[in-house]
Amino acid sequence: MSVSFFDVTAAPLPENSQLHARITPEDFLDCYCIDSDMPPRQAAEIVTNFPGWAQMLANLRTVLVRPFGLRTEAPKDQDCVGIFPVESESDTEVIAGFDDSHLNFRVSVLSEGGKVFVATWVHRNNLFGRMYLATIMPFHILIARESLVRVARAT
Repeated sequence: MSVSFFDVTAAPLPENSQLHARITPEDFLDCYCIDSDMPPRQAAEIVTNFPGWAQMLANLRTVLVRPFGLRTEAPKDQDCVGIFPVESESDTEVIAGFDDSHLNFRVSVLSEGGKVFVATWVHRNNLFGRMYLATIMPFHILIARESLVRVARAT
């Protein structure tokens, strides 16, 4: 089966997502889905295993934000998917991410009804967080959508 970027659709965050407990009106939230019955942990591992072009952007981000004291690596001795510490995990959802000085970030990978959903929640803590999110938004959308293509292809 051939899967493309166009098979990924924007979707509302499923009602049973634990991410709902964090959301306030000022926060950023987006959610995309694709047809797949992959378990959430397996899908989360794929989602956070960035392809070369996205890893290059992540490396550039590391260099650019290091002088500002922002987080640049996974915490030691903690369950992580990619560089993101796992906050909660159930049979249907994995939530990972962290709080930083400029923003708090979580990604939810949820599997239900033959679909895998990837949702991103961001609470901006200050002006720098707002500027940061605006700067990375085009890349975020590409990475989120492309990650779901990789999930579907691995199904």
